[in-house]
Amino acid sequence: MFALGLIGDIGATNARFALVEQRGGFTRPRVLPTDEYASLADAIAAYLADEQVSVRPERAVLAVASPIVGDEVTLTNSPWSFSTRSLQSELGLQKLHVVNDFVACALAIPHLVDSDRLQIGPGAAVAGAPIGILGPGTGLGVSALIQAREERVAVESEGGHVTMAAENAREEAVLRIMRRRFDHVSAERVLSGPGLVNLYNALCELSGVRAAAFTAAQITDPRIDEEDVHAREAKAMFCEMLGGVAGNLALTLGARGGIYIAGGIVPKLKEYICQSKFRARFEGKGRLGTYLAGIPTDIVVHPWPALIGASSLLA
Repeated sequence: MFALGLIGDIGATNARFALVEQRGGFTRPRVLPTDEYASLADAIAAYLADEQVSVRPERAVLAVASPIVGDEVTLTNSPWSFSTRSLQSELGLQKLHVVNDFVACALAIPHLVDSDRLQIGPGAAVAGAPIGILGPGTGLGVSALIQAREERVAVESEGGHVTMAAENAREEAVLRIMRRRFDHVSAERVLSGPGLVNLYNALCELSGVRAAAFTAAQITDPRIDEEDVHAREAKAMFCEMLGGVAGNLALTLGARGGIYIAGGIVPKLKEYICQSKFRARFEGKGRLGTYLAGIPTDIVVHPWPALIGASSLLA
């Protein structure tokens, strides 16, 4: 197979790769668990071998769950690290472009069609206005898309690490427990897969009961919800807190173009989150509630948003 380019979405749990064979699209998307490979280069080599790529790509765009501040890149929630220059040389690439994964997600937004998203609540996007995107997964990614003259520019951000604030006494009690464990309780400490577990464990501690050794997937399982009141409360609190943080992002950006929720967790909870207090918390900002009521919130249900954004960069 001949490929014009390689694109990747590199997270802490999974690495997603695809090939770009023609301008503006990609093919052969595949997910590789990161813990099965010693390095990013090993994962890429395995992907290319499995896809029987006969002529190695000359260009690549990799969207990585990490701040991109120089040649050395270390994933925030993974032991993987690499030198961009060394990886380019090892893979024999003429050009390698590395961006934050939510920069790629933001760049995907203009390419989504109606079936790629699910709107929660009211609101209508204002053309040309700023757009915000955030997504809980292994971590919490945040970015924005801003109109700059004739083009849309994605903003690299580490907004997932802002300090998490409580909005009621129950949340404050949970965060107080978590502050004893972490030197800083960021939004990511509650709005992520590990964050769901943190919420569940803290709620159990508040009630003086022993927490089960649940994973995030188990906490969000409807069957466990029926049996474990603290798992049920953790999921509800997660949705409310996510709504509050999404509302903060909308106010900060003036995101009248909409707020998009991506990541690995929320699309799996789309029916639940539509019935949750997410939207009420999103709009619950006092005097600015009416302003926020006009801003749409959409769940990105397309399975490969970062690959769409990476493909647009490669093109």
